[in-house]
Amino acid sequence: MGAIMLQGTGSDVGKSVLVAGLCRALVRRGYRVRPFKPQNMSNNAAVTADGGEIGRAQALQAVACRVPLHTDMNPVLLKPQADRTSQLIVHGRVRGTLGSVNFRAARGELLGAVLESYARLQAQCDIVVVEGAGSPAEINLRAGDIANMGFARAANVPVILVGDIDRGGVIAAVVGTRTVIDPEDAAMIQGFLINKFRGDPALFMDGYAQIEMLSGWRGLGVVPWLDAVARLPSEDAVVLERRQFSVDAPLVVACPVLPRISNFDDVDPLKLEPGVDLRMVGPGQVIPAEAVLVILPGSKASVADMRAMVAQGWDIDIRAHHRRGGAVLGICGGYQMLGRTIADADGLEGPPGSVAGLGLLDVETVLGGTKTLEAVRGRALGAEFGGYEMHMGQTDGPDRARPFAMLGDRPDGAISRDGRVMGSYVHGLLASTELRDALLQPLGSASAGQDYDQSVEDALDEVAALLETHADVDAMIALAMG
Repeated sequence: MGAIMLQGTGSDVGKSVLVAGLCRALVRRGYRVRPFKPQNMSNNAAVTADGGEIGRAQALQAVACRVPLHTDMNPVLLKPQADRTSQLIVHGRVRGTLGSVNFRAARGELLGAVLESYARLQAQCDIVVVEGAGSPAEINLRAGDIANMGFARAANVPVILVGDIDRGGVIAAVVGTRTVIDPEDAAMIQGFLINKFRGDPALFMDGYAQIEMLSGWRGLGVVPWLDAVARLPSEDAVVLERRQFSVDAPLVVACPVLPRISNFDDVDPLKLEPGVDLRMVGPGQVIPAEAVLVILPGSKASVADMRAMVAQGWDIDIRAHHRRGGAVLGICGGYQMLGRTIADADGLEGPPGSVAGLGLLDVETVLGGTKTLEAVRGRALGAEFGGYEMHMGQTDGPDRARPFAMLGDRPDGAISRDGRVMGSYVHGLLASTELRDALLQPLGSASAGQDYDQSVEDALDEVAALLETHADVDAMIALAMG
């Protein structure tokens, strides 16, 4: 069975999207394909068919392969919950917490679990398309590595190195990687791709040839800037600093970007609505007074993020927004922050303690118990929807008597007495066109009716077609099949 691995000269060079696009291109050619990322670090995750969780990028790549999500696609997931600690997920289940002190030693011990998952995927398909993490040039992290060359060499998978020309210095990034990594690691790299090129590729042909000469690696294409990426869910919170969704639209929706924000792709379907001006509010900015709806997204550490909200002054902005008649929707951690208190006596998300919430919902949250990981379907605001739950803890109080949704015969979330504050534990709600319409109509802007899932499918096909045009997919297949 074949395999090919895309590694990058750095983070956010576009590996995740290129893997998704390559997966879709191979599927369109008739291959059975599976995505794989040995180790991921992200607070954006998705629930799998086998009841676990994987990184959001691997979920998108599974969609690109037209196969159900499975925990083997991302056997090790690290979810940062403080500056120096991360929750460790192995084969979709919480295994504990890793800190800066024990991270490297513990990581190396996980190679066996990674190879087990990889072997199972290989047995199911013709080609596994593997995504690296960060960069192999981070040679200070090479010992015990399972994310890049440590995996590639253990599994004998050929590597393609991806460089991002949009950030500048791509010649140095590719050639510099060749210079600093171990010669045996460098021998795994069979070619390179230049990504995010704007303008006429002919202008870069001299630079492209110089990379080939100086690195000794074969060039496999110059991929243009992919506009379709804006229609795909993103995994990395770092891109939020550059996200600009604002348009000239009558309905302003604001979403504060908290330090431990998670599953922020929950708001992505609003980009389909021409009547919505979606504003991601970063640190140092205020919640816009003209907003008619504030969405509080998920959080990996809701106690810490609630404190961060107060430090930013957003708690004042949101309460003032509510007093002016504005609506608020909290999802998962955002739902918890809408309540009166959040208690974490066992220190599951950081130091033990509790924090006062916004007090816009008469509920209280106690963190603890078994992590809920479940795909669900239900009805809210008179509309059908699908989504998934991914949380630890229980929320209860008088406002739960007015549930936001019914998941079969089980109530979810809460609505305030005035009906303008809503909270739910279900991610993915807004992918439902019917639910978006039910949410937006009372605010003054009906949904345009576009299907979010179909929009993602169309974007994947667009990326695949551009790869077929601008990259040597035949050569990549030949490398994968050995």
